[in-house]
Amino acid sequence: MMTIVTHVHLKEGAGGEWDTAMRTRLSAAKKRPGWVGGQLLRPSDKPDRRVIVGTWRTRADWGTWHQDPQFAETRRRLDGLENGPAEHWWHEVVLDVRKYEAAPPHRNRHPSGCRRPKRRRSRDGGRSDVSRRCCDGRIR
Repeated sequence: MMTIVTHVHLKEGAGGEWDTAMRTRLSAAKKRPGWVGGQLLRPSDKPDRRVIVGTWRTRADWGTWHQDPQFAETRRRLDGLENGPAEHWWHEVVLDVRKYEAAPPHRNRHPSGCRRPKRRRSRDGGRSDVSRRCCDGRIR
């Protein structure tokens, strides 16, 4: 596996639009052969900077992704929002250890990890309002 780390300096006030375009790009990359995972990071002391960490099975898989029309479309969107060229560093993955697939915490999610409350049938067979029970049966 190979990981590329990219440092980007954004134009003032461009963070929200740039993040949206990068979310689109990462969602498209997820569907590509060779994609392993990625992160978009914002240094806490530098709101105009971003760090992208992308892991691919091979560097060739990453290169093929760069020929994709979806990549080119997001590249056009991102170029106008960046303040200068990005810096890239390639790393060979020696060890990748994760407890679980990471995701930012959802504000209204129960600690069990459920996303949607269960619906219950009313006594007459129709759907009732959303219950306060989570996927594990606990009451929220």
